Amino acid sequence: MKTFEFHTAQFLKTDIHKAWSFFSSPKNLAVITPPELSFKIISKFNDEEIYEGMKIAYIVKPLFGVPLKWETTIGKTEILKFFSDSQTKGPFKLWEHKHTFEVKDNGVLMTDDLKYQLPFGWIGDITHELIVKKKIENIFTYRKEILEKIFN
Repeated sequence: MKTFEFHTAQFLKTDIHKAWSFFSSPKNLAVITPPELSFKIISKFNDEEIYEGMKIAYIVKPLFGVPLKWETTIGKTEILKFFSDSQTKGPFKLWEHKHTFEVKDNGVLMTDDLKYQLPFGWIGDITHELIVKKKIENIFTYRKEILEKIFN
């Protein structure tokens, strides 16, 4: 079973406080997720900002319209700098995602670093090459387009 990595970066024409406010609100996950995934948060939040240990549960339909429950837990967080999340329950064997924010050139450079594994050994590895790799690329391409409209 292989560990896969994905990295992307985007410059946002905004200040660090607005960028952090947007990304640290769980409700904005639905805004930056492609509609075809039918992403729906099932956890209840009172417009609170993420914090270490926060659990976010949702339902997503990644393949063939089949709904899956997924739960992530917010890991290490340094306000205005970075936060990480990892899957606690869901379709991946491993899912670790770090979001980093850096003030740069009158804006914010936002980076995503993702490390993940699929279950089922070599079958998961083949599934990655045939389906999952492109799905992840498409999710982040969609996010870039939405973030471009929101911030740039």
